[in-house]
Amino acid sequence: MFSATLGQPKAVLLLSRALQNERLAHAYLFSGPEGVGKKTTARQFTAILLCKDKNTIEPCGTCSSCVQFSSNNNPDFLHIKPEGATIKIDQVRSLKKALSYPPMESPRRVILLEDVHTMRREAGNSLLKLLEEPPPDNILLLTADDSEPLLQTIISRCQTVPFYPLPSGLAAQIITRQNSSLSPDAVLRLAHLTGGCPGLAQAIDTEGLLPTYEKIISSLLEPGIHQADRIESALSLAVLAADLKDGLDQLLDLLRQFFKESMQACLQRPNRQTSQQPEDANILRARERWNLTQLSDKVQVIDFVAKTLARNCNRQMACEVLFLKLLSMK
Repeated sequence: MFSATLGQPKAVLLLSRALQNERLAHAYLFSGPEGVGKKTTARQFTAILLCKDKNTIEPCGTCSSCVQFSSNNNPDFLHIKPEGATIKIDQVRSLKKALSYPPMESPRRVILLEDVHTMRREAGNSLLKLLEEPPPDNILLLTADDSEPLLQTIISRCQTVPFYPLPSGLAAQIITRQNSSLSPDAVLRLAHLTGGCPGLAQAIDTEGLLPTYEKIISSLLEPGIHQADRIESALSLAVLAADLKDGLDQLLDLLRQFFKESMQACLQRPNRQTSQQPEDANILRARERWNLTQLSDKVQVIDFVAKTLARNCNRQMACEVLFLKLLSMK
């Protein structure tokens, strides 16, 4: 049961017990950071609830209900998600109208409302009335980012199912499964960058962030270049970074993380081997190239440029300053 939900033992245990004991709440709130499996788990839970074969704890996959659900065609499954940036009041009103009728083919109907934290107060209050007086034979599954505010009255009327960031190793495994063409270093970087939320990795990778990051690290670690070469390289890297648009902040996070990990490596014994981590080759090269003070200076430069960009200063100039400083031999 819940074989596609990885690294969320508390959520799986809570839902499994509810199913096995046949003590289902009328509404569940799947709460946690984005990209950790809330929507995947909600769909698995829905498949189990709608399956007509009650001789198994998993959806059979062959009954008419399972076939319809897998093809997004089940009349007793309603899926509500934001239209644009928010769930609109009209969407909630339409839902309430649909729930005034009984389920069509199954003993119960399941409603998945994604990203309910996007609702404005008017839509939230309308949903609250539905949660206060839920129609029979309907189960509502709500997903929400726990970093965003949500009406406390909505939370109190749902059974909360908590989700948490995944360990980096497990997040890296999931990212590798999603995109096997990524290098081990890129995978681990994505796992760190997303904070253990592998579902966010695909969106980050499509922005061209990782290839740019890897090119920058390679250029920074390139030994023995002359002053003119360093300036030319810095200006070239500045163009690449400025072109990332929304990915520039994430690039700065990655660079900051790289230099901080290099600082940690400087504090370790030189003969200590930690080669089981994919990024160690570059970390060890950085430790050999720069001392602790130089690495600390580079972190400070990144912090300075990040603050400069937050004040809407010229992106291209800020990136030029960044890489001229990072490539400085001093």
